[in-house]
Amino acid sequence: MRVLVGSRNPTKIAAVEDVFGRCFGSVEAIGVEVASGVSAQPMGLEETFLGAENRARGLLRVNAAQGWNAQFCVGIEGGVALLHGRWFAFGVICIADERERLGFGVTSHFELPAEVAAGLANGAELGEVIDELTGQRDTRLAGGAIGYLSHGQLDRRGLARQGIFMALLPFMNETLFFQKQKGD
Repeated sequence: MRVLVGSRNPTKIAAVEDVFGRCFGSVEAIGVEVASGVSAQPMGLEETFLGAENRARGLLRVNAAQGWNAQFCVGIEGGVALLHGRWFAFGVICIADERERLGFGVTSHFELPAEVAAGLANGAELGEVIDELTGQRDTRLAGGAIGYLSHGQLDRRGLARQGIFMALLPFMNETLFFQKQKGD
């Protein structure tokens, strides 16, 4: 099975391979850069959902244009949201199949400290703020903010896997989620 992932980030690609491999067996996940159509650091649930959906739909177009015959296209978008007076980070996953049906999933939300929230308020992306705090580069390609805040007990790959599973639920239960269309 071939799956397109709307990112070249190896952590996101590996998470897709993990989940699709577990659910469907052998999988080839291919990372492809596609535009999210939203801010570099999406703020709020709606913008983050839209970014994930835009990536999945963009991959459908690339899939058709390139003739890659991927069965699924996966858009993953990380966002932050102000909830209950506190800033939280999370990810949204949108999976589109060959028939352009969509499934959505959300990762766990985790609270961000005031210092990180201040960096976001100044227009920085979450990965940039974490890089500055840790003195490292490209932490988003490995453990990310969750890795830093959990002292390495959790990482972006594990967080993404959870959301990918949630987004696959409609495809694992098609009769419950997708009403039959004429001609099906």
